[in-house]
Amino acid sequence: MNFLAPFFLLGGLALAAPVIFHLIRRTTRERTTFSSLMFLRPSPPRLSRRSRLEHWLLLLLRCLALALLALGFARPFFKQSPVVDPTSVQPKRTVVLVDVSASMRRAGLWSAARERVNTAVRRAAPGDQVAVLTFDRRVTPLVSFEDWNRVPPADRAGLVAARIDSVSPGWSGTHLGSALITAAETLAEPDEKKATLGPREIVLVSDVQAGSRLDALQAYEWPKGVVLVVEPIKARSNANAGVQLIAESAEAVAGSSVAVRVRVTNASDSPREQFKVGWLRPENAEFAGPPIDLYVPPGQSRVLAVPLPKGATGLTRIGLRGDDEDFDNTVFVIPPAQQKLGVLWLGSELADDTTQPLFFLRRALTDSPRLAVKVVAHGLSAPLLPTETAAATIIFVSEAVAPAQAAALRAEVVNGKTIVFAPKSAAAAPTLAALLGRDSVPIEEARVANYAMFAEIDFRHPLFAAFADPRFSDFTKIHFWKYRKFDAGTLPDAHVVAKFDSGDPAVIDVPVGRGRIVVLAAGWQPDDSQLAVSSKFVPLTYSLLELAGGAPDAAAQWIVGDALPVPAGRDAVTLRTPAAKTITLPMGATSFADTDEPGIYEIIADGRVLRLPVNLDPAESRTAPLGTDELEHLGVPVTAASLAPAAAAADPKLLAGAETENRQKLWRWFIAATLAVLLIETALAGRAARRAHPKLEEAPS
Repeated sequence: MNFLAPFFLLGGLALAAPVIFHLIRRTTRERTTFSSLMFLRPSPPRLSRRSRLEHWLLLLLRCLALALLALGFARPFFKQSPVVDPTSVQPKRTVVLVDVSASMRRAGLWSAARERVNTAVRRAAPGDQVAVLTFDRRVTPLVSFEDWNRVPPADRAGLVAARIDSVSPGWSGTHLGSALITAAETLAEPDEKKATLGPREIVLVSDVQAGSRLDALQAYEWPKGVVLVVEPIKARSNANAGVQLIAESAEAVAGSSVAVRVRVTNASDSPREQFKVGWLRPENAEFAGPPIDLYVPPGQSRVLAVPLPKGATGLTRIGLRGDDEDFDNTVFVIPPAQQKLGVLWLGSELADDTTQPLFFLRRALTDSPRLAVKVVAHGLSAPLLPTETAAATIIFVSEAVAPAQAAALRAEVVNGKTIVFAPKSAAAAPTLAALLGRDSVPIEEARVANYAMFAEIDFRHPLFAAFADPRFSDFTKIHFWKYRKFDAGTLPDAHVVAKFDSGDPAVIDVPVGRGRIVVLAAGWQPDDSQLAVSSKFVPLTYSLLELAGGAPDAAAQWIVGDALPVPAGRDAVTLRTPAAKTITLPMGATSFADTDEPGIYEIIADGRVLRLPVNLDPAESRTAPLGTDELEHLGVPVTAASLAPAAAAADPKLLAGAETENRQKLWRWFIAATLAVLLIETALAGRAARRAHPKLEEAPS
């Protein structure tokens, strides 16, 4: 027999107590009346016989009770050969999921995370398999199962330690839901030996902050047998305040003092309430002007407008001061500035004719804080002046123009201009042929039985990229009463951007020289379609301006990891990151997705510079701990554990003994036997006492 707690056997020394009690002779309780002893000399008592043991059976029962009690507390068990368990002989597979999001940049978190990862690897048995993945907005394999299996067991901990030391927290948000799904699917796959899946677990090493995104788990069925072990990395303090960009002031106009609206949030347990907010100098972190004093109680937020200091130039940052954690204390923004654009319209329409396309175009291109558009209508007979075409960012043609005008327009488009050709009839075919430099282009009126509508749209094209979101991609409510039919095969290098439900091209993008011609098979006026009265018309016109390279610096902001739109350019497009790294984008690129740090990204295309602000995900400022019950509600089985070094160094024999003792539970039988012995001893002791003192049982008279 073995004992899990053998020190309790020392309690067996208590067996001497019953023996000692039995050897002590008690003074008799009987009293005998005797005369005065005052005349007798006192003498000490003499023992006439040695003390001897009495009531052997009671002594044995009492000793047996103490012995059984000591054995029970020592937790005995019988050593057995290991039970054959199908899962025990299979290697354990573990995915260590390491958080490298922006919130992990807080003081002390990353060093603690590295130690947790190394501890998790050291506790793995030689037959186990471990993979290490890092995650923020996306999941990146750091050590795969294949890498783990290729390395000898003695070198695996060193491999993981070297690779975890080569990474550090970035600036992206915490997409915890997507990371857990990737880890679960990695564990669900059989190993390279195609063995039956054994025990599987995901060890999450993260600050598990409330800003973690879990929406991906809502429609995911968690695989059976995969357990999530949460290893939260606790910050020294959860107190944190952050600043986020909201929007620019609607009252901003060119030449006036403008303001940018920001939100300042304060953590619920923050000891600080007083903060300062203001524009920062480009060369250092000092305020460019008097900052705004702001009072934000813990757990609340405040929205304020930060005015741009008068006379200041080159300011792109708004900073928050008074917070201990500074990873989310800076927001990047392009100060609002109005840009002037020119639009040239060639046609015979009157400006106030509500049935013509010019009327709707003027009302769609209204002035805004960032954009002032001047639409100039030019007649069909007057010659085009070089100053008119030079001032125009984009040129609209709706009718057949004179050959001289067509030749001038052809020269402009070859040099980089964008022309939108939206003919009101097939009679404008010669003008399109002249613009394309061809002898003729066949155009005819299509036969529409009831109405036509868009059936196929290329949402990757810059013209429709703004509608790529499923919430805005429905064009079926826009009906076209008539349209012109083109044969796209006859147009050189034509790209059909959209088609009608009949299969005829609806929107065609044709490159010409350094510019382009966008051909619309139908106009937006009420005679042709419902486009002008649709909510899609205004953003579509601004997409045309952006396609022509005349869109202003975007008022919207992007967060780290978002793809930045790249304007079309005939020359090579270059991009400059906040770290002053210059990247040459491939020809035809429409986006740039490697936004791995906050700051101002500059895109240079055809001599134009587009500056786009990229900021931290606002959810990263929510650094309060996330309750594990939220994960459990989404179907993820969560187990809280500790990767303490003591647990990693536990004796396998001791663990096996504890498991065997817990299964046998012999201590319960010893405790039951102790109680039974005590009951017998009590009964015998009472019977012996009655025999020794029969007078005690007599009732008083």
